[in-house]
Formats: sequence, structure tokens, C-alpha cells
Amino acid sequence: MAEVAHQADVTEVGYQAGPLLEVDNLHVEFPTRDGIARAVNGVSYSLEQGKTLAVLGESGSGKSVTAQVIMGILDEPGHVSAGEVRFQGRNLLTMSEKERRPLRGNKIAMIFQDALSSLNPVFTVGWQIAEMFRVHQGLTRREAKQKAIEMMDRVRLPAAKNRYNDYPHQFSGGMRQRIMIAMAIALGPDVLIADEPTTALDVTVQAQIMGLLHDLQRESNMGLILITHDLGVVADVADDIAVMYAGRIVEHAPVHDIYRAPAHPYTKGLIESIPRVDLKGQELHAIKGLPPNLLRMPSGCAFHPRCPYRTDQCMTDTPPLYDVGGTRHSACHHWTEVIDDAR
Repeated sequence: MAEVAHQADVTEVGYQAGPLLEVDNLHVEFPTRDGIARAVNGVSYSLEQGKTLAVLGESGSGKSVTAQVIMGILDEPGHVSAGEVRFQGRNLLTMSEKERRPLRGNKIAMIFQDALSSLNPVFTVGWQIAEMFRVHQGLTRREAKQKAIEMMDRVRLPAAKNRYNDYPHQFSGGMRQRIMIAMAIALGPDVLIADEPTTALDVTVQAQIMGLLHDLQRESNMGLILITHDLGVVADVADDIAVMYAGRIVEHAPVHDIYRAPAHPYTKGLIESIPRVDLKGQELHAIKGLPPNLLRMPSGCAFHPRCPYRTDQCMTDTPPLYDVGGTRHSACHHWTEVIDDAR
């Protein structure tokens, strides 16, 4: 993966050719009393129109922080210390708040992982969806209500018209997540970021939500960034996977290559941790140890304290993103050995 992406060319109709969204060498820091926590360290990835990029990793790997930077909602004292985020060739990080505000919802939207806390408990769900159309499109209350009911139908909420005046607490977790999706796609964004959209949902509802997102994406041809810690969730919906660890992308590859033969020990460990029906009764695999403290990062490869492939080189030299072949990249000095073992 190139550290610096080339600026997209402008076509005759005024749109940008090339990637829809580009995150380029992004660095994000959080000053604390004990030092600087480097939550994101040189992350680069791109998203094509109509494609799904899954961003995977344990909690604290930098997945959600990167998404917050894209949306322009990074909480202080966090700040971007380097890098760019380009939407259709325009750097979002150099825009003023006034310039970015019209892009939120209209062009780039986000589904947050905790639907109950993201919805306002004192307003009905129909009112909250309709507000998108009143504020951004200037529709009347009647017109906005009709559009909101249409969106509720589109995300397959049963009896949408009758439930327009219900409050968030009157819905199940899966139904609340559908409401969040309705709000996110209401204005037809080009990019949708789904941050852990299946958290706290049972397996059946998870499958329904993922199927819904996949169908909505095909209908509108939007680009989808799916943030999750669960490789099993993305197997049937993602085109590419970016695996993050300690603020870095440690592997980036097409989804089928990742599952067939991972090129990084961390990815290999995540795949082996997925429960399998054919191994019923056997002990589940787990990656030993814990993610590093961002204030006291280990030298060399950040994964080396937990890695079965580590050598002296891993403890001193930070691995670059090696070109593994095709569009695959791995930040592991011993990626050939990892692939051979996975096959």
C-alpha cells in the first residue's frame, strides 16, 4: 500500500475519478497527564464507490478514532498530528466546520454502535428521522413525516406507519439499530461508516442487520466502511479487509485472501479464534496476552510480545507494510512463514 496516494483526476462532469474516500498516513494523538497516547499511527486506506471495506481489530486499535476523524467529530483533547482524509479528492481536514457540516449526512454518514444512547429518548423515532429531511432538505412536517415512514419501511421496520410515534425504549435492540440505519441513509450518502453495527445483538439479528446493510448498499451503490472486531461478521459482505493493531494497519487484503491464508500472525490469531461447528467440544483458540498500552508502546513490532513468530528482529525493527503480492500487504517481517503455515 502506498504511503502517499496520488491526487485523483477530475473528470469532465466535475466528479473525482479514483477512490471515493482516502485516508492517507493519518496520525492521531491524545495528550494525557502521563504522556501522549498515539491512537492512530500512519493509517492509510481507500474506499471505492459501491465497495465494502471492513476495518478489524480489538478495542483500542484505532478503528473508531479513524472514523471519528473522517466524520469530523473527534473529541478533544484528541487531534490529528499528521495526514490527510480526502473525499472525492478534497482534503476534509483543511475544511472549516462550516464547509464540513453540509457533507455530514448528505455525503458521509455514520451508524454508531450504541443505538439506545445515540437516539434521543424524549423524541419519537419518527420525529428524529423526519428531522433529517426538515433540516437538510427543507421539507414541510407532513412531507418529512411521509419520507420518514418510507425510510422506516425501507429498513424493514414492521408496521412502520403505526410505530412512527413510538419512542426508542419501545423498540428491541435490533429494531433500534434499523432506526439508526434509516437515519444514516436518509439523505443518500456516498459513504456510510458502520461502527460495530451488530454489537450486543444475538446471532440471528446480526445476520439480519448485515444483510440489510448489504442490500441497501447494492441499491444505492454507496461505499461502506464496516468497523468490527469480529471476522465472522464480514465474511459474506466485505470486499477488502484492513486489520488494525495498536493504531497501525498490520494487514490489508481482499477478503478471500485473508480467509484463505492470512499474512500476519495477528490476523491468523483472529481467524483461529472464530468458533467452528466442526470443532465442537474443543477448546477455543485465544491470542495470548493483551494489546499494548498506547503510552508505553513496545519497541519494534507492537505485536511481538504476543507473537509466536517473533525473532530478535521483531523486537527492534518496526516492520513496514510489505508487498505480499497483488493488492495484499502485511506489516510482518515473517509474512512468508505465516502464509505457509496457514495453507
